[in-house]
Amino acid sequence: MAASSELAILVACALLLAAACGGAPELEVGYYEETCPEAEAIVRAAVSEAVAVDAGVGAGLIRLLFHDCFVQGCDASVLLDPTALNPRPEKLGPPNIHSLRGYEAIDAAKAAVEEACPGTVSCADIVAFAARDASYLLSGYRVDFKMPAGRLDGRRSNASDTVPSLPPASASFTELVDNFANKGLDAEDMVVLSGAHSVGHARCSTFAADRTDVDADADIDPSFARSLRRRCARAENGTDGKEQDGPTVSQDAVTPTELDSQYYRNVLKRRVLLASDAALLETPEAARMVRDSASVGGRWEKKFAKAMVKMAGIGVKKAGRHAEIRANCRVVNY
Repeated sequence: MAASSELAILVACALLLAAACGGAPELEVGYYEETCPEAEAIVRAAVSEAVAVDAGVGAGLIRLLFHDCFVQGCDASVLLDPTALNPRPEKLGPPNIHSLRGYEAIDAAKAAVEEACPGTVSCADIVAFAARDASYLLSGYRVDFKMPAGRLDGRRSNASDTVPSLPPASASFTELVDNFANKGLDAEDMVVLSGAHSVGHARCSTFAADRTDVDADADIDPSFARSLRRRCARAENGTDGKEQDGPTVSQDAVTPTELDSQYYRNVLKRRVLLASDAALLETPEAARMVRDSASVGGRWEKKFAKAMVKMAGIGVKKAGRHAEIRANCRVVNY
């Protein structure tokens, strides 16, 4: 009888929502319809304003979701500022410290949401909404999807977690697949999400050492490698795109401010910045996925939308002492 009861409980748990059985909470489209119906519109307005001023902020917001979700799950831990008790949060980790942006757009969205609905909308959901809205705007409205919500904000953020969790710019195809698989994403998700590299900039220091030497690197178009070397040199000398944290160049020189499938055509022509971009041609199956994404007709845009939702569901926190809805996205509640 006891064995039958235990089996019944296990079956019930398999049928119930994961949250009801102690697993990850179930995210829902329209999660705030009753508690804060204007939340998503408020976030979209803040993102639209920021992207209108600087399209690079939109690219930063898409990247922010990726860097948040791959470290400790989608819990806005990447937003936390250093404090006396936690001097090295995720945003100071090597993959983040000189590359992430969009924090101010999240701050603006959070402030406006808090004014409308205090203590209701998590920073983690705002990050997810903002990435969706940035995708919509930068794609010329072609990447259009609903983002489920119901995430909570984490209280742990440590720079030491970033390097083991985020794939390096030098990653091989196998390393990329393994890294994404650890987060519940498959090889096609990885190839599709790599298309986010069609917008934004990369620091020369992340690729110049092994992507501008045409004699050493056979997986890059020689003329493109020479162009990168010249562009990085001009930036270093102060005549082109130099930023506080080092010279940068556009990740996609063809359509630098558009989230589109041009990235995959660049991959096929071996005209991409990072070794991890070039790695998408390492296997016949990966190359097939690249060719499929390079085609016109909105195929990649639909797959990207689906993969973004899937990624935004990684490691969602359940209610407890390690999760909350922050009043300020940069600090935990006290």
